[in-house]
Amino acid sequence: MFAIVGILLVFGAVIGGFLMEKGHLAVLLQPAEFLIIAGSAAGTLLIANPMHVVKKILSGTFSIFGKAPFGKERYISTLRMMYELLNKARRGGMLSIEDDIEKPAESVLFHPYPQFLRDEHIRDFVCDTMRMAVTGGVEPFDVDQMMDLDMEVRHRETNQPVHALTAVAESLPGLGIIAAVLGVVITMGALGGPPDAIGHKVAAALVGTFLGILLCYGLVGPIGAYMGKAAEDEHAFLYVLRVLMASFIKGNPPVQAVEIARRAIPLHVRPSFEEVEAACRGEQSGARMQEEAA
Repeated sequence: MFAIVGILLVFGAVIGGFLMEKGHLAVLLQPAEFLIIAGSAAGTLLIANPMHVVKKILSGTFSIFGKAPFGKERYISTLRMMYELLNKARRGGMLSIEDDIEKPAESVLFHPYPQFLRDEHIRDFVCDTMRMAVTGGVEPFDVDQMMDLDMEVRHRETNQPVHALTAVAESLPGLGIIAAVLGVVITMGALGGPPDAIGHKVAAALVGTFLGILLCYGLVGPIGAYMGKAAEDEHAFLYVLRVLMASFIKGNPPVQAVEIARRAIPLHVRPSFEEVEAACRGEQSGARMQEEAA
């Protein structure tokens, strides 16, 4: 929602200011200039990046119009889920969660958390780590190092489309100059013609520079910045899970592991102690009711 408002504000302010100065909007409509800039930018993107990065750029671009995936509710839900998982492991032994982590899609415990099941990397991050704990024979320090390595690889991968899109944004002013130079070449070939025609061609050439700069700083650059923040949000979410699982594997009880993890949540989305406690108690009561019914 905010992304749509931001885009409308950028273009509305630019076009509105142009019209306030008695500018003619039709002058800015130069399909040839836009084709040169947008087509060249797309070409450089394809030249510089493999297809999997291009696909992530496209999915990341569309994601700016959706809701932030790692909000306060997501953290509360995940802490509740992990509390239930760790409590089950504490009560029934580590082997009691083996079926849950081996086949999470079929797990009754994970069934109420479809967002967790849909997010393949986060799901595997949790299940693979807990699988090492169930297997045994691995020191807590080594498990923590494995999680750190996994996070580093993921963070590097999620930043690839960010760097690629930032490079495209930085190239747009230069591509705008190319479009402007081509416009000047056409203008020079029309010298001696009607002044109105020459003026129109000069305006068209300058629009190329204008479009390149506007797309760089008003659209593509901000989208790249948003994708970078989204990558940081995912990294912070994984870090919370890492802290939680490492704390439990080191021998802390689930309630303490959850509280330690809560302290690692970024402040702007961190739930209060009371909110997490209420969520965990509610989930614990629900789990006990299911056990009694079974």
